[in-house]
Amino acid sequence: MPPTENSHQDGPPLRLGTRGSKLALVQAGMVAAALGHCEIVVLKTTGDRIQDRPLADAGGKGLFVKELEDALLSRSIDLAVHSMKDVPTALPPGLAIAALLPREDPRDVLVSHVAASLETLPKGARVGTSSVRRAAQVLRLRPDTQCTLLRGNVDTRLKKLDDGAMDAMLLALAGLKRLGLESRATATLDILPALAQGAIGIEVREGEEHAVARLNDAATAAALACERAFQDALGGSCRSPMAGLARAEGGRIVFDGEVIAPDGSDFVATHIEAPLGDAARAGREAGLAIRPRALPWLDL
Repeated sequence: MPPTENSHQDGPPLRLGTRGSKLALVQAGMVAAALGHCEIVVLKTTGDRIQDRPLADAGGKGLFVKELEDALLSRSIDLAVHSMKDVPTALPPGLAIAALLPREDPRDVLVSHVAASLETLPKGARVGTSSVRRAAQVLRLRPDTQCTLLRGNVDTRLKKLDDGAMDAMLLALAGLKRLGLESRATATLDILPALAQGAIGIEVREGEEHAVARLNDAATAAALACERAFQDALGGSCRSPMAGLARAEGGRIVFDGEVIAPDGSDFVATHIEAPLGDAARAGREAGLAIRPRALPWLDL
């Protein structure tokens, strides 16, 4: 007899793997509360250990998920909870993203004590970010600013701002909301976010998707299918300043995406709409359409 959704309730708890940051633990707690009968297992990832240089110089965002995926494959844990923007489009053989929670607000925000908006920052303002995408977008809008490396968890980053190490920083609104820190946002930004930003995914071993399938949000799944197909079609890396957002609207998927020159001097954008069931195809077509023009900015 195949296992049922709640069959694990009568056996040992599901071992839920997560990073140890405050935000990661909040997100893991959301999944544990929805599933019930879970044990949270905290693992330190390579990405968490590296704080002195951009992740792009150390191997990319996959460094936030590798140890969790290794633990899944070795059966040390039963599922892993990820911020989907950290998950490479190609998963290791034998693993699958089995569920996506309803997406939080995917927008970026400015946090600053010296200006009410990106436009009103003083000339030469120091803007903190660890994202090549955010840096390129800031430089496109404000080429007179200085983007400086900003690593660490949300609390660490905010303390650096409060201590005057920079004039402003860009953060994901989703993370601030989940931490109860939304009031720290100075202004929401009218820029495209990172692909898959604001989405929480649950990764399992193939064949064990039934354990969490009931948590999957169909609209979020369609949006991420489009965005991740766009990313995969471009073939870029974490050094590639790409952004995009897909939305499920009335049975259709609506997607806007872009790739920006790292210095903000140029960009190429795309817009596509398609039936919801064709979300992945639409994302792939959007990526392939702009790839020739974006090629100089893709770190292949």
